[in-house]
Amino acid sequence: MALNTDFAVPAPLDMRQAMGRFLTGVAVVTTEHEGEGSGMTINSLTSISLEPPILMISLNFDTRTGDAIRAGGRFAVSILGAKQEAVARQFATRGGARFEVGNFDATPGGLPVIGEALSQLECEVVNQYDIGDHQVFFGQVTASRDRDGSGLAFNAGKFGTFEDFHHEKAPWLF
Repeated sequence: MALNTDFAVPAPLDMRQAMGRFLTGVAVVTTEHEGEGSGMTINSLTSISLEPPILMISLNFDTRTGDAIRAGGRFAVSILGAKQEAVARQFATRGGARFEVGNFDATPGGLPVIGEALSQLECEVVNQYDIGDHQVFFGQVTASRDRDGSGLAFNAGKFGTFEDFHHEKAPWLF
């Protein structure tokens, strides 16, 4: 095996480009603190544990949503369907209007979630870490609702669908 010498520590834009090649789903994280709703589009969502059900989200520092989650200790996640690109864009705009237009539901604990999202999950923060330029929240899922459908995908700065993969699970998946 030949040693490759063209590796380097990536600059922030290089890192963004490299990780942008990783195909992800799209979700909106929402919360409410002191009567004000906050939310933002994310693709940094990971299932951490099934027993108990815990997921992880990662948000940039200095976001209203992150600050509200830190203060209130809870958040909700709406996993978007293939036809919800407009919702993803609405919640991705910095400082934009989030809840003035759209179809919203409420979790049992009263958090706003995106109406007709494929999955809606309500979480209590069980741990939080600051790392690099992000804050990472681990949330124990206290309530969830799930619908059939195909998810909205994001890759290399573009939205798309998983339609080609909306079949029976592959035998190696568990």
